[in-house]
Amino acid sequence: MWMGQGPSYEEVHEIAKTLEGKTKYRPTLGIVCGSGLGGLGDLVEEADIIPYDEIPHFPVSTVPGHMGKLVFGKLKGQIVVLMRGRLHCYEGYPMWKTTIPIRVMKALGVETLFLTNAAGGINPDFNTGDIMIIRDHIDFAGLSGECVLRGANDERDHIDFAGLSGECVLRGANDERFGPRFLATVGTWDDAMNELAEKAAKELGLGDILRRGVYVMIGGPTFETVAESRLLKNFGADAVGMSTVAEALVGRHMGMKVFGISLITDKCCLDYTTAKVTTHEEVLAIGQKRAKDLQSLALKI
Repeated sequence: MWMGQGPSYEEVHEIAKTLEGKTKYRPTLGIVCGSGLGGLGDLVEEADIIPYDEIPHFPVSTVPGHMGKLVFGKLKGQIVVLMRGRLHCYEGYPMWKTTIPIRVMKALGVETLFLTNAAGGINPDFNTGDIMIIRDHIDFAGLSGECVLRGANDERDHIDFAGLSGECVLRGANDERFGPRFLATVGTWDDAMNELAEKAAKELGLGDILRRGVYVMIGGPTFETVAESRLLKNFGADAVGMSTVAEALVGRHMGMKVFGISLITDKCCLDYTTAKVTTHEEVLAIGQKRAKDLQSLALKI
């Protein structure tokens, strides 16, 4: 009997078997759509659409901008499965549960995992609307806290180190059928795919807004304080979000090729005199504004 944290190997394959009974497609490419970026699902041809709440043992997305549907079909000749709506720890799920869909993708035959997200720009050279190719990551999934903007001229702020070490998605008993106990994470983000994405962006005339950088995952749902943004910048982060890294680690754990892009939807405040409040609605609005560019880039890749 499986006594570890997370879904058992048998449970994952049970979910996959259920899905195989609902669609004729056997995907080799899995795509996860971030906040406001689900429009790519509309481009999937001859699609089979399966809501999360119709899949046994499958968690359900509750965040605005995340529809909560699996889309199977054809995208530029590729057989794909696409998540219109990802899962987050701040919705109340343990880390392992947010990545059940990634394990199920692998059980369905997916070999390449394409992750997208909306992120805050920490690098001062980044602008809202830029597209960042993820070259590496920092896993601060446990960074949480009560994000209170205390006033433009108040130099007091806080850094919440409660759980800074985070809850690693691979914590708990390990089933070798999923992957190794101790995972090497250098090279998680595929260099060849990164080069392909850069070439595609330039061919589409998006070279001026293309960036490469380090993505840091925090727990959310609070946006960062000025002090936290400064801390993350000093640690080498270029962009910050509340997802993606756990999915990438699980994909890596199971031997998948992993690639990701971030849409910079806001600029993190590094200066108290210019601090402003970021809202989820603003994040979604930028996602909609850049939707066609991101879709074109994904199709080109």
